[in-house]
Amino acid sequence: MTTVRARVTILVSSTVLSLGTVTGTATAARMPDDPSAPPPGASAGAPGAPPYVDAAHKSTQPIYDYSDALRESVYVDTNMDTDSDGKNDVVAVDIVRPRETDQSGLRIPVIMDASPYYSCCGRGNESEKKTYDENGVIQKMPLFYDNYFVPRGYAVVGVDIVGTGRSTGCGDVGGKDEIDSVVAVIDWLNGRNTAHTADGQDVEATWSSGAVGMIGKSYDGTLANGVAATGVNGLKTIVPISAISSWYDYTRSGGVPYSDDYMPWLGSYVGHDSPACDAVRADLGDNDDDETGDYTSFWAERDYLRTASKVKASVFITHGLSDYNVQTNHFSQWWTALAKNKVPRKLWLGLEDHVDPFEFRRDEWVDELHKWFDYWLQGLQNGVMKEPMASIETAPDVWRDYKTWPAVNRTVGVPLAAGKLGAPGKGTVTVTDDPELTEDDIVSDPSEVIAGRQMFLSAPLPAPIRISGSASVTLKIKADSTTTPITARLIEYGEADRFSGIRRTDDSTCEGESTSYDDACYYTVEKLTTETDHGIVSRGWIDAAHSKSLSKPTPLTPGQWTTVTVPLRAQDEVIPKGRILGLAVTLSDTEWTSPNDTGATIDIDLAGSKLNLPATSGKLTAPTKPQPIDVDITTPTHRPDLHDQKN
Repeated sequence: MTTVRARVTILVSSTVLSLGTVTGTATAARMPDDPSAPPPGASAGAPGAPPYVDAAHKSTQPIYDYSDALRESVYVDTNMDTDSDGKNDVVAVDIVRPRETDQSGLRIPVIMDASPYYSCCGRGNESEKKTYDENGVIQKMPLFYDNYFVPRGYAVVGVDIVGTGRSTGCGDVGGKDEIDSVVAVIDWLNGRNTAHTADGQDVEATWSSGAVGMIGKSYDGTLANGVAATGVNGLKTIVPISAISSWYDYTRSGGVPYSDDYMPWLGSYVGHDSPACDAVRADLGDNDDDETGDYTSFWAERDYLRTASKVKASVFITHGLSDYNVQTNHFSQWWTALAKNKVPRKLWLGLEDHVDPFEFRRDEWVDELHKWFDYWLQGLQNGVMKEPMASIETAPDVWRDYKTWPAVNRTVGVPLAAGKLGAPGKGTVTVTDDPELTEDDIVSDPSEVIAGRQMFLSAPLPAPIRISGSASVTLKIKADSTTTPITARLIEYGEADRFSGIRRTDDSTCEGESTSYDDACYYTVEKLTTETDHGIVSRGWIDAAHSKSLSKPTPLTPGQWTTVTVPLRAQDEVIPKGRILGLAVTLSDTEWTSPNDTGATIDIDLAGSKLNLPATSGKLTAPTKPQPIDVDITTPTHRPDLHDQKN
């Protein structure tokens, strides 16, 4: 591994790098539980400011020796007995903190990554696992957080959630037990709970200031969302990366499952192999309602949107606009719920799929994360909340900052006609289900008639349009069955060099201080593009019987008209002038989902149907004379396999 640069110099106040135009700034919102108070922590420039604070630059500095840092492993008590062994579960917590916190009584804030992955699977692009010395004390903590932040006056804490790693018990996959196991650790860091060492000695977190920030990707970020939704005192900020906001929406779309028996599978993938935990996972399978797709109390327990009003922590969300593991509806609906509660928040949206910004925007990410934690955990007035609220990657490595997101809070109704998008239509068109249709079949030959698909095409765009937010498709339908899945895809046609993923290089950079057993160096990635003639803007699925209620489906009356709205995934994309937009409507999608019902036929009343598009400018018009569009499938589409976990 070749290290091309070492990033261990002192950092001062920095800003987000914008390669586009900054269109405005967001006013910092104060914590909702105390509108008049500054962020918690030390005040830069105040008498008695911690020695690691540079008051002039309002920034924490790397003055503590990482190689001499204290490393300790403790077990936090809970009041749960999830494995029914007659003993309360304990949660394993590994800590790296400056030695000075013991020597001088210094009290510092905590950056926490709670995860089920530390033992089974590893963290980050290089799948790092925790390692321990001969006494069972943490030696290597995955990721760069401890290497970078411990020298700057933070403690970094890695939590094995209940039922994983060195914790006892059995996990319930996003449920109350897992969330409560993390809350127990925050309570301990605030003096409200107890813990002990491996040999049974009581231990207190006397070094903790009580201010906690949670960070993590995927399952880890999901835990951060869930813990924040409890409103636990002491949690000051969260940084969820590619995180779930509702487990129902992770495993299905509007009643259409993505796969079968996912929850027990994931519990087994990350959790302890024991008969007690096998029984817990069997309960997960019994209660997931895969066969109906219904939203039940089981899913309500794992729906953090439901209690978003309790969130008191600030939130810095990052997500990939190509993410079909944790799809983009997760960040958008969480963002909207937080906005209703006036939660201070920030958003980064990259072109990537299920990828940490540390991989694709490393320097800027580390700088921004440093400022974010300094503001919310140390109380340094560094201006981070006066920066633009949203930063969006508009082309590979080209970022543009916006004062808010989404750009518009409304949609424009785009009418449908037979084969046309953007003109009012009359009469009906028919779709008969073809479960064998693949996405490549559906997007190919858009100007041709294909059984099982209805395609609606616009004229070439007279001007660019920016789609920003969540689109949907409203369809007035008459079916010959009591339910059917309905699938919609929004496609843009036109030759372009499009983003197609990332690839790891042989180079690395170092983001903090290293030791012989825990280096701070990580491989970099390069972005890939492919010349193609079309791109998928968004996809969406719904079971027609669930269109009015996810928890109480209403069977369709065959032969009777009803209205169904198919939600598409959130997107932010500028469609250039000259491109053609296509809306493809099909029924069951056996490639991207695992539908419970297939084989229906529906009629679509064109006058009662439309595309609801969150567009900021420009408009769609229908072609006066349809023109053939040739599509060459150079790279076949592959559905993400949720059972091949990308963490």
